[in-house]
Amino acid sequence: MSTNIRFKALLVVAAVQAFTVAHAAGMTKAEYAGQKTRISEVYKADKAACAAMAGNAKDVCLEEGKAKEKVALAELEYSFSAKPGDRHKLAVAKAEAAYAVAKEKCDDKSGNAKDICVKEAKAAEAKALADAKMSEEIGEAKKDAATEKSEADYKVQIEKCDALAGDAKASCISAAKTKFGKY
Repeated sequence: MSTNIRFKALLVVAAVQAFTVAHAAGMTKAEYAGQKTRISEVYKADKAACAAMAGNAKDVCLEEGKAKEKVALAELEYSFSAKPGDRHKLAVAKAEAAYAVAKEKCDDKSGNAKDICVKEAKAAEAKALADAKMSEEIGEAKKDAATEKSEADYKVQIEKCDALAGDAKASCISAAKTKFGKY
């Protein structure tokens, strides 16, 4: 990817990432709906700003507006829910948005230069999607590891309880079950 295109792509990504959204802490459904409306209004304003342009510059401007909206909505959803799945959707939205903009910018070129530009854009998207998938898998692996650690600690605690007798043993087992969620 040429330095100029890479620089522009990074600017778009930075602008999209800088798009502010409310944080999950204490966001009500009304605030969520308000943010969603604001994102829609910003998109409409961005789209209107593109109307004065012509040709591929207009197409790029429109694609940047769509990308900004798509990422902002994904950020809003993640901010509202704080779910790992929504974090993954945000990473995918960023990758797809950056690809769509980069691909549209390639339309200014022709022949082999255009083909190379499109391949570079596709490669950047593939890398970003792979990173998103890897992050998701790492998160799942961490969750699995935490479960395994907890299970091991539970078994140790139960073994310690086996050394006791009577009510002390029953109380110890009950406490271990409560502590490790083994009702």
